[in-house]
Amino acid sequence: MIASEAFIGRLNAVFDSARPAAVALSGGVDSMTLAYVAHRRMGQDVTMFHAASAAVPLNATERVKAYADRHGWSLRIVDAGEFADERYLANPSNRCFFCKSNLYGTLASLTDAQLFSGTNTDDLGDWRPGLKAAEANRVRHPFVEAGMAKADVRALAAYHGLADLAELPSAPCLSSRMETALRIESHLLRAIDQVETRLRTELSPETVRCRVRQAGVVVELDGEALSRLSASQRVQLTDQIRSAFGEDRPVHFETYKRGSAFLREQT
Repeated sequence: MIASEAFIGRLNAVFDSARPAAVALSGGVDSMTLAYVAHRRMGQDVTMFHAASAAVPLNATERVKAYADRHGWSLRIVDAGEFADERYLANPSNRCFFCKSNLYGTLASLTDAQLFSGTNTDDLGDWRPGLKAAEANRVRHPFVEAGMAKADVRALAAYHGLADLAELPSAPCLSSRMETALRIESHLLRAIDQVETRLRTELSPETVRCRVRQAGVVVELDGEALSRLSASQRVQLTDQIRSAFGEDRPVHFETYKRGSAFLREQT
């Protein structure tokens, strides 16, 4: 409680230095929590922008709309244009740079407000080309400025009674499920979203990822959920997964490994 109150004070100082502002809202715990606390401080001086596309899970867009309705946010849903960018569609190892360049460039064309992202200090330790795009577009990261890590963001959400956000699993964009250098295709991303949604409903795993690789489709589950899968369930799920993709791809089940579709050596 005390830590969250201290962080709120630091965040409010950031908000007060950047009016009007705009939050790039993905639908995940970080940007959703940022939007909530920014709106509490700034009211109608902050606008939320959500870029809806095949790379964004449908439930993330639904979450954004529901929160905007519930809390009275000013929300604009936009097309960031990444699917018209061949550099993004080619899915190089720095794909995120082109994604975020399109996003922030689009938002800058729609508003003169200071752009905010939900980046936290834990993100600074990863290789994240999207941060270069943020820097080029003068995007500010309030959680970083306040010294907040992921756990601090979750604690802040819980402090405000947002249990659904505090406990929301991390969910990178659906394009991250595509193995590096495999072309980004909208129909494949929709199939990935459909498969992951079905698996969450049927298996209630802690973590699930549906990866598309050169070798086929790989479903990654946390160890406990994977151990519960019977042979008959694997056969049934394999049929359902192939149906979702509309083709007879090989399907494998593996233990979840963070970022396993990302091949850093390819540039």
